[in-house]
Amino acid sequence: MTDTNGSKAKPDLVALRAEIQRTRADLGETVQALAARADVKARAREQVEHARQRVLTRAAAVTGRITPNHPSPVRGTATRALPGAAPVVLLAVGLAAVAGVILIVRGRR
Repeated sequence: MTDTNGSKAKPDLVALRAEIQRTRADLGETVQALAARADVKARAREQVEHARQRVLTRAAAVTGRITPNHPSPVRGTATRALPGAAPVVLLAVGLAAVAGVILIVRGRR
């Protein structure tokens, strides 16, 4: 008679415990990933911040392209004509970005 009764030998106890630890770690990572995907507020904030950074980067690029190409009498004419227009425009762009993100998030559901 044999101890294994015709089947494979019993796994080493240390190897079995190591496998259990790896499985627990994998399960923990999976749970964290699922929790991150389920956190709608955090994902929305992240998308808004990403959109905000994109808008600011593009605005800086456009401003950099426009300013040096025009003669100095033209520069600043819009801000002299409409002194409070710049913050209003930035606010409108920000609101449009937020609305776009909200529409994207709702469209994915």
